[in-house]
Amino acid sequence: MSNSNPTDTVSSSAPSAAPSSASPSAAPSSAADPAPSAAASVSVVGLGLMGRALADAFLAAGHRTTVWNRTAAKAEPLVAAGAELAPSVDAALRASAVTILCLTDYQAVRDLLAAHEGALDGTTIINLTSGDSAQAREAAQWAGERGVRYLDGAIMAVPPVIGTADAIILLSGEQAEFSAYEPTLKALGTLNHLGADHGLAALYDVAGLTMMWSILNAWLQGTALLRTAGVDAATYAPFAVEMATGVAGWLPGYAEQVDRGAFPAEVSALETDARAMAHLIEESERLGVNAELPKLFKTLADRAIAAGHGGEQYPVLIEEFSKPGPSGGVAGSGS
Repeated sequence: MSNSNPTDTVSSSAPSAAPSSASPSAAPSSAADPAPSAAASVSVVGLGLMGRALADAFLAAGHRTTVWNRTAAKAEPLVAAGAELAPSVDAALRASAVTILCLTDYQAVRDLLAAHEGALDGTTIINLTSGDSAQAREAAQWAGERGVRYLDGAIMAVPPVIGTADAIILLSGEQAEFSAYEPTLKALGTLNHLGADHGLAALYDVAGLTMMWSILNAWLQGTALLRTAGVDAATYAPFAVEMATGVAGWLPGYAEQVDRGAFPAEVSALETDARAMAHLIEESERLGVNAELPKLFKTLADRAIAAGHGGEQYPVLIEEFSKPGPSGGVAGSGS
């Protein structure tokens, strides 16, 4: 889950896998990479809900923490807890070994840094602002051209769990830069360095959101069906968890098929799944339950079957997911 918490810093419009070697590399720094101690100083710029949680976690871990926000009042609880309030962005950038950015979007990041270029050379910035992979790579290139060591990241957590092992912090960028600040960043939660490509954290972020919303939508579809028979959501939930856990167990084997590009029907052929999808659509419509989600499933399966893949296993649908859909969106399919 990305941070997605608008801050009261700089306004504007939008940036935030398997490792890739094709990322734009930052310009080399003239100085050796720093080797900060576990208690290195940290600046946090952007004090929305997530930014405040990040600063709190650094303070709790014993780091000297400097904060800046356009509306200084948001920093008051942090200052009361021991943080230092920087009078300007320049002061925040110069105050610490590393600066964490948690702003509204990547345009806000660009606007803020461009207005303070004189303070950037030789700094280290870790950008935990939500955005897409192209924006992350562009930001890394822009920073590198100005002598900035740069990591891009995504926060797979909500503010209340920052500072605990349940907070997953995805980071991408050069290994040396991650290693230099890993001891400091551990204050935020469980770290996952994905590789040198600065766009990987953003890609993993949206891949994780895809999983989250897909599971929730499937559960809501099933809940709507069962409510027609008087079964409440709490009664269905344990069965849904069992189903989701079982399906998750298929992923390693299915991943092997996707990576090989071969989809033998070891368990079930796609055409068999499509018949079950038709049954789900019919049952939903008969009960007066929205059938758009199962119709989407079947639309994708029908395309793959029409392309000659009906005798292959379900992961063959990767071919449909890997290309743009038809203009105008996916049309619903009947049974």
